[in-house]
Amino acid sequence: MDDKRVGGACPAACRLDAPGVIRHRVAMPTLAQAAQDFLAQKRFAIVGVSRDSQQPANFNFRKLHDAGYEVFPVNPQATTIEGVPCFPNLKSIPGGVDAVLIYTPPQVTESVVRECADLGIVRVWIHRSIGGGSYSEAAERVARERGLALIPGGCPAMFLSPDFGHKCMRWVLNAFGRLPKDVPVPGSSSR
Repeated sequence: MDDKRVGGACPAACRLDAPGVIRHRVAMPTLAQAAQDFLAQKRFAIVGVSRDSQQPANFNFRKLHDAGYEVFPVNPQATTIEGVPCFPNLKSIPGGVDAVLIYTPPQVTESVVRECADLGIVRVWIHRSIGGGSYSEAAERVARERGLALIPGGCPAMFLSPDFGHKCMRWVLNAFGRLPKDVPVPGSSSR
């Protein structure tokens, strides 16, 4: 195949990347669609919750919990967060989780993304607001290489019954190009 396209059931935009690896070209969901899919899950881990209840991770912990989700705080330095048992890592959560929110320092984010991939957790959201937040280019690269559905910015509170402040923040971040426009879907390449 000189032009590296794959025939059959694949659209013309699909191509053979390497022997046995087909890269499927699929439409990417918008950030709003990816957030909707993320929030359709039931069990969440929030990595980076703090003993300081005023932190953004704790705000999202309470918001998800109050909305009826099963939420597990993860912080290796704490045994409880806001009266709930806290876990040192993702693999220690009984029954696992469907999705992970990351609120760690950027230098830790890549290792959390790797743990998600190793555990088969495909939905990951890296918190990022005005500043850099937890975002790490290395973490985003790992997520893409491992086929995760990564939302590399913004905050779930902008999409889950947002308060006025989070509505404004979503508008501002979007206006200044600080929110991802679309999010690659997992499994876009196959053997």
